[in-house]
Amino acid sequence: MTGFNDEQVWLGTWGKVWVDGELLSEATAFRAEVTISYEDLTRVQNLMVGHKMTSMAGEGEITLHKVDSFVMKKIAADIKAGKVPDITIESSWNDPNANGEQRIAVKHVKFEKITLMDWEAGSIGEESYSFTFSDYEIKAMV
Repeated sequence: MTGFNDEQVWLGTWGKVWVDGELLSEATAFRAEVTISYEDLTRVQNLMVGHKMTSMAGEGEITLHKVDSFVMKKIAADIKAGKVPDITIESSWNDPNANGEQRIAVKHVKFEKITLMDWEAGSIGEESYSFTFSDYEIKAMV
């Protein structure tokens, strides 16, 4: 790409997040990424170290304005009973000035914590939840 129009830079305001099909309009940030692990590989007649992919790990984070207890309601009872709910999170990003849409789904999501209570006088309520996932689907990309 030799250049781009400034308005084509994506603005996070146009992101959306759904948890098990329910739109979370209170979402303010979302991140999902896959970390790839490699093992060094030596080869005959070659001094350069090669790299063999050996595993992948999915992790992410969602940040929400505190408007209700969505995540607590979604998982607290199951977790307390020793069950892990099978959750899918889908996110799209579609800035009207950008070139298209990016949409992904992360599957078999496991939240790493439940925030029972977290507030501070004079501060706007916000919650952030880290999670892992074991599958993903790219539904649309630019």
